[in-house]
Amino acid sequence: MAEQFDVVVIGAGPAGYHAAIRAAQLGLKTACIDAALGKDGKPALGGTCLRVGCIPSKALLDSSRQFWNMGHLFDQHGISFEKPAMDVKKMVARKDGIVKQFTGGIAALFKANKVTPYYGHGVLHPGNVVKVRQHDGSEVELHGTNVVIAAGSDSIELPFAKFGEHIIDNVGALDLEQVPKRLGVIGAGVIGLELGSVWKRLGAEVTILEGLPNFLAAADAEVAKVAAREFKKQGLEIKLGCKVTGTEVKKAGSKSFEVSVAYTDDKGAAQEIVVDKLLVAVGRRAATRGLLAEGTGVQLNERGQVVVDEHCHTGVDGVWAVGDCVRGPMLAHKGFEEGIAVAELIAGLPGHVNFDTIPWVIYTEPEIAWVGKTEEQLKADGIPYKAGSFPFAAVGRAVAMAEPVGFVKVLAHAETDTILGMHLVGANVSELVHEGVLAMEFKGSADDLARICHAHPSLSEAVHDAAMAVHKRAIHKAN
Repeated sequence: MAEQFDVVVIGAGPAGYHAAIRAAQLGLKTACIDAALGKDGKPALGGTCLRVGCIPSKALLDSSRQFWNMGHLFDQHGISFEKPAMDVKKMVARKDGIVKQFTGGIAALFKANKVTPYYGHGVLHPGNVVKVRQHDGSEVELHGTNVVIAAGSDSIELPFAKFGEHIIDNVGALDLEQVPKRLGVIGAGVIGLELGSVWKRLGAEVTILEGLPNFLAAADAEVAKVAAREFKKQGLEIKLGCKVTGTEVKKAGSKSFEVSVAYTDDKGAAQEIVVDKLLVAVGRRAATRGLLAEGTGVQLNERGQVVVDEHCHTGVDGVWAVGDCVRGPMLAHKGFEEGIAVAELIAGLPGHVNFDTIPWVIYTEPEIAWVGKTEEQLKADGIPYKAGSFPFAAVGRAVAMAEPVGFVKVLAHAETDTILGMHLVGANVSELVHEGVLAMEFKGSADDLARICHAHPSLSEAVHDAAMAVHKRAIHKAN
């Protein structure tokens, strides 16, 4: 006999578990379906982000940064070590422990909020019926007054670079048992740069092949230039304008293998690199295959994403979709907000996500972050603007931390002074960018931000002085 729910959520990643918990908080009888299993073979809630994405990658980034700093930064503080060593298995085990802690935390939140979990593959059928093939082979049928599709996304696999032991995606790159001598990466986006940085810090020779002619084309051009310069200093080799044409896994010894990667460079010349592991990080696609039975009325676009309106509604009564499987940036925090907004709309409350104030962060060293429009976009759109920037090299706290690289840039409308964007590169800018998010959300001006008292000494002073520089009144640099 089918069980009836007010809300059935398919997927317990960032968008799905937020939707489920918020719906339950609002008094709606809620179920959430998820198929993922952890390394121990037990259900693991949290989606790609928590299990094999955001959280585990940050754990490895932090571990590798500590190791890198021992050999490249600590001596500036008068701290010395003899023969620092990295136990990769212990580092990965620490990462796994963090993942297990947080997946268990979501299970506890489901219990506390009375969300009913189902573990298996859910398929939407006509009439808001969701059939769940559970891991034990049994099937249950759920009826939802509302169904929220939060299926997430999968790594894109290239036809000439199939995933396996030596050609890997982000999942494989998080679980390497030893540092590869040579790591190749296809794609200089967030995943490629972050995971490339992890293994470079630990001693790998890393070569990143990027198809676009410009580095970090989505970011502010000055930010990208500073970041590229620092990555080059760190030894990351980034080749732009490259088109990978083929790969081949070859035996390199009695027990070892290597991957040959053929590509054309930015001049069209045929090239080849040979690596021990190849990370394919060319993007992600909506995980909607096998999700919809015939006759649901839910539409998919040419990219496999669920088609929704500005309120995440599919056009089918009571069926919604959120997160990576719909339009918009594939960011966990975008999914958080969509999941909450949909739960509130279902409950008859207002719900909305402002795409103009979604922050972007790349957790490399230095960190890269931005919100709003770049200078290049403002010029292309013909929007008059003023820019103010301030370097971390002139910030006492940054210099005291031996982290002087980077800057903050504030862009404001030339006539109204409304903040249109904030772009940052440097230490801890993943936290500082939210000053820009908050100011933009409340339609704040550069003058508003300039007149807010910031603690001294702090990294946030770079935001303050950048806002002051918009009107050429920065105190700590020449205007």
